[in-house]
Amino acid sequence: MTNVKEKLDIIVIGSGIGGLVTASQLASKGAKVLVLEKYIIPGGSGGSFKRKGYTFDVGASMIFGFGEKGYTNLLTRALKDVGEKCETIPDPVQLEYHLPNEFNLSVDKSYDEFIKKLSERFPHEQKGIRKFYGTCKEVFKCLDSMPLLSIEDPAYLFKVFFKSPLSCLGLARWLPINVGDVAKKYIKDPELLKFIDIECFCWSVMPAIKTPMINAGMVFTDRHVGGINYPKGGVGQIAEKLVSGLEKLGSSIRYKANVNKILIKDNKAIGVKLSSGETLYAENIVSNSTRWDTFGLIDNNKGLVEEKYVPKSEYKWSKAYKPSPSFVSIHLGVNSEILDKDLNCHHIIVDKWEDLEKEKGVIFISIPSLLDPTLSPEGKHIIHAFTPSSMQEWENLKRKEYLEKKELYFKYILDKISKIIPDISKNIDHKEIGTPRTHKKFLGRFEGSYGPIPNKKLLGLLPMPFNTTKIKNLYCVGDSCFPGQGLNAVAFSGYACAHKIGSKLNINSFHLPD
Repeated sequence: MTNVKEKLDIIVIGSGIGGLVTASQLASKGAKVLVLEKYIIPGGSGGSFKRKGYTFDVGASMIFGFGEKGYTNLLTRALKDVGEKCETIPDPVQLEYHLPNEFNLSVDKSYDEFIKKLSERFPHEQKGIRKFYGTCKEVFKCLDSMPLLSIEDPAYLFKVFFKSPLSCLGLARWLPINVGDVAKKYIKDPELLKFIDIECFCWSVMPAIKTPMINAGMVFTDRHVGGINYPKGGVGQIAEKLVSGLEKLGSSIRYKANVNKILIKDNKAIGVKLSSGETLYAENIVSNSTRWDTFGLIDNNKGLVEEKYVPKSEYKWSKAYKPSPSFVSIHLGVNSEILDKDLNCHHIIVDKWEDLEKEKGVIFISIPSLLDPTLSPEGKHIIHAFTPSSMQEWENLKRKEYLEKKELYFKYILDKISKIIPDISKNIDHKEIGTPRTHKKFLGRFEGSYGPIPNKKLLGLLPMPFNTTKIKNLYCVGDSCFPGQGLNAVAFSGYACAHKIGSKLNINSFHLPD
């Protein structure tokens, strides 16, 4: 008897959260999906890894999208759609800022408390503060009142406009607007404007003038509405639950499956080729790699799509955006007695405002075991800290030079952490150091980047590419697609991508989600 390979509707390249939401959403609609992941665990930057009894998050542990109401709780909804749920632990404080001029401020879950604290620091800007953050609330209300699916689908646009016409018009108004323009309309104090810069930078890696207002509207309000909720067991639980839901629905994921080529015929994506030489075919291909890795857009970087097939529109996009810097990250296991009992989970340190966008200019610190003690052995805590660093700093180093530089960066970050945790250097039980080279190798991201940032000020979200490409049957998903970086944002991208493919396959529900 002749063996016949199972017919696949969709192949998804990469198991980042955007790819997994795309795959699980399509599987929930009855499609046959295969996810191909080059590493041994799912999640990409939203994964977790274990060492000596510690569970470390690969990337950030400040998580949006786990609210219970509205439509912006995309992680809650994505898991529910495949019969899964993450137990979460609410964080009463989004983060604590440690800024120049002894400007320290914690962002509480309570919106009123946050506004009160900020107004006490800037009493002359009280009216402007309420106007600016109130405008962010208006943007959020528009987003939260409608199902967030593919704006490339005319049928969806018609239905959602019929459902929420005012919200649609409101969002259309804010699409071309950046945060900085709105902030300067209401606020004059230079230090307060710098604060709004770091408010944007902590999740977009951009100052306010380059950050889209729609993204800020979601983040600056959802932290007070849905809140910051940490998934018990580590951020990697999100990816693992999505994989579980995917598999229960009859689709699958393969690990150690490194795709090195997307197969094109007659300008149609027809399959993929693995580094092992194996070829797999499907009706639709979704790349969860960055657009730089997918199309090889910078410095003749070899992409998954052969150069002769790369659409001109992709080169146009790559001229408007560039990869953000990568990071040097350290993961520590430390003795618990050195942590103050009232210490907040998330911190940002900026010593000089003028260094905000420079190498090592910002230090991000997370201590997720304060929320979830199961992440570390008894009597221990986890500390994850990272600082922006470009690949150029780490290229062409000999082994000895590379190791020496890692230690220098480690000592630099540790010195900054000691401002919050004074005795840390004498109480380290375990350490891991990652560089842009590490992130490129294990996460498969171009130059280890966090996502795209504009080369110059652009019109809000309008220049961001959507999920479709000029190559038929080839789609992109993730942070280099609309609406950009962050777990909740890439979940939005995944919902949109699945909906667009679903409309093509005629498997979408006629009704909008409740």
